[in-house]
Amino acid sequence: QVQVVESGGDLVQPGGSLRLSCSASGVTLDVYAVGWFRQAPGKEREGVACISGLDGRQYYKGSLKGRFTISRDSAKNTAYLEMKSLNFNDTGVYSCATAGSTRCGKTWQLGSVFGSWGQGTQVTVSS
Repeated sequence: QVQVVESGGDLVQPGGSLRLSCSASGVTLDVYAVGWFRQAPGKEREGVACISGLDGRQYYKGSLKGRFTISRDSAKNTAYLEMKSLNFNDTGVYSCATAGSTRCGKTWQLGSVFGSWGQGTQVTVSS
């Protein structure tokens, strides 16, 4: 049984940084693509970043590249999302997904390449 658990969400001031963690059991994150998504109040879920299994190729929502970095630690079977220069528009519930395809592919932002999702962690950017 695959379980995905996010952590690290917090209240942060504009300009601040956060690192979110995605811990998984029942699946090896080195093999499968791992995606981070977020959903702001009243808005649809959007894909933030994805890292492919095996080759580790990274993909980002265009406007976030340079501020957000996705990575993974094989020894801990954990993926991370480093976020810097946070602003009000980054507020939302951030979720991690994996256990589907080994590669992010061209449609990862739709979410269909992932089989298991976590419950999410709240990120609030506020002064």
